[in-house]
Amino acid sequence: MPSRSDRLQPAVDQAQRRQKDALQRLADHQQKLAHAEQQLEELKRYRREYSLGDGGLTVSALLNRQQFVDRIDQAIVQQIKLVERLQRQLDGARERWLQAHARENALDSVVERLRKQESQREQRLEQAEVDERMQYRGNRMGPS
Repeated sequence: MPSRSDRLQPAVDQAQRRQKDALQRLADHQQKLAHAEQQLEELKRYRREYSLGDGGLTVSALLNRQQFVDRIDQAIVQQIKLVERLQRQLDGARERWLQAHARENALDSVVERLRKQESQREQRLEQAEVDERMQYRGNRMGPS
């Protein structure tokens, strides 16, 4: 009959898989967020660079430039919203990983405690057998 720790091992294995999956999703979310933040910074930099040097342009060129700057501003606003959404997703993924990690640790602790108890029980049984054999041997030899 399998021991209690052996019977819990599938749950431990599943908890480890879930923790690893959650960790991978967390890493994916971090990567997406970093990419979105980088794109946002590029848009902001482009906006700053494009806004410089308005001198010497005709009215229509200035209007075209302003319309283009407005589109850049709209793209920045959209990118900010994307970054915020990705940050919320990352926070959720981090929370799910923390929960999976805590569950894995809890199951590991339970199994380790059970294995320790099982080991101690086996040692006590072995010691009892040794004591019984010694007592039997002592009784067989009889009083001196």
